[in-house]
Amino acid sequence: MRFLAAYKNSPEAKAALELAVEHARKYNAQLYVTTSQEGGEKEKSENVARIKQELNDIKKRLEQADIDFDVFEIVRGLSPGEDLVRFADENHIDHIFVGIEKKSRAQKIILGSTAQYIILKASCPVTTTK
Repeated sequence: MRFLAAYKNSPEAKAALELAVEHARKYNAQLYVTTSQEGGEKEKSENVARIKQELNDIKKRLEQADIDFDVFEIVRGLSPGEDLVRFADENHIDHIFVGIEKKSRAQKIILGSTAQYIILKASCPVTTTK
């Protein structure tokens, strides 16, 4: 089995990662921890450096977790939701874990909702955490 944890530095995403690690251990699944950046001029260099450090920290932690894993940073110019759904399809992911943050209706209209996109478009089951 292959699981995907959609990661960003938020308490909700960290909860999703923890749940994904538990499930990967229980079901002897490979875990893909994946973050998505739109890239280009929209991404500030300090954000890119911070994300790389966070992913390195996750790698160190997962090495101790006794599971098979890979960590990916995707930069394709797509929205994070599109990137993660495409990644899941390309890698034959069986289950996606994603954290959901409470947003106002205005925030959803302006910013969109990565979790909502994943839930609606993914071709596999999606588990959400708060």
